[in-house]
Amino acid sequence: MTLHRAAPPAVALLTPTHVLRSEWHKLWTVRSTWITLLSASLLTLGIGITMGATYESGGGDGDVDTVVLSLIGLQFAHVALGVLGILVIAGEYSTGMIRATMTAVPRRLPVLWTKAAVYAAVTLVVTTATAFVTFAAAQVFFDGTDQEAAFGDPGVLRALVGSSAGVTLLGIVALGLGALLRSVPGAIGAFVGGVMVLPEVIGMLPYDIVHDALEYFPDSAATVLLSATPVPGAPSPSAALLALVLWAAAALGAAALRLRRSDV
Repeated sequence: MTLHRAAPPAVALLTPTHVLRSEWHKLWTVRSTWITLLSASLLTLGIGITMGATYESGGGDGDVDTVVLSLIGLQFAHVALGVLGILVIAGEYSTGMIRATMTAVPRRLPVLWTKAAVYAAVTLVVTTATAFVTFAAAQVFFDGTDQEAAFGDPGVLRALVGSSAGVTLLGIVALGLGALLRSVPGAIGAFVGGVMVLPEVIGMLPYDIVHDALEYFPDSAATVLLSATPVPGAPSPSAALLALVLWAAAALGAAALRLRRSDV
């Protein structure tokens, strides 16, 4: 009599594609993703149209860069996108889902890198589309004024893409804070306080070296990327972009260090 042993069950190998698909699915199956992305886009578009519809040549905004004036709402929308970055990972800590995530991916760090990559890709696409649509809509009203501009004018395309990259990198900083602090309220407080409030407080110090350093802080660097014309006394767009990349890398690096050394 011959004994036939049952074949061992197939073991699914964990690949980067599996992790990517999992994080993509998780991002789009929570309501907060749709709410924050839609809020950020509508806020940017609404403020841009309002600025165009109420603008008059010779007014107080005549010396403002036309891309800055069109996308001024993006400076407020980055708060909503920063909250989304925090929720992407800190939200899992608040619900306890992070334990299931790390059980499925024991090496841990691929989860952090994949979350950051998925968030960056989605945010960059949404903000770039919003920037181009808002600029075009605002220009309908700016037509015939001293703020009239076109996509082909010097610096305009660079500013539209650069503003989207700046907001996306600010969101990565927020995501890193969320992973580092593992608390949604704590990370939101650190993001708003550290990115928006702290530079204003430090800027009150009467030292030139302090003011020079503040030009490379995240919010100031993102503002440089938003402008189509050079900002007097500010870093170049490439230097501002490099500063933002380093801030984002530092936030993710600190989060990765804690993820490796601390239990979830």
